[in-house]
Amino acid sequence: MIKIFFRTLRLILMPFMLLWAKLATPKGMVRTAEAQQQVDEECRRLALYHFKTCPFCIKVRHEMARLSLPITLRDAQHDPEHREALLQGGGKVQTPCLRIIDAQGQVQWMYESNDIIKYLQQRFS
Repeated sequence: MIKIFFRTLRLILMPFMLLWAKLATPKGMVRTAEAQQQVDEECRRLALYHFKTCPFCIKVRHEMARLSLPITLRDAQHDPEHREALLQGGGKVQTPCLRIIDAQGQVQWMYESNDIIKYLQQRFS
């Protein structure tokens, strides 16, 4: 009964969450072409596992837009391959989760929207 209630609630709120995500997306910061190219290159080592209507994921995606970061988005809610990769790599299906590959090829999985935002701000602001 509780599951049905929350599924129904999600179905009702989903269009509003998607509208909010679209309308509240901030303008991206402007960098020189060379600086943006370097940021683009660094972002190739990042991937955000997310659910489209998760408010915490929307918060992280807004910060990515504000910082003009072309980070790969991976839908862990509707794509079973991404969901499984998140479970195997990060240890749990919780979003948002930022997969970071460092220069040595080591993979780190970062959960929690505030931690992800802080990391992105420190690295790209």
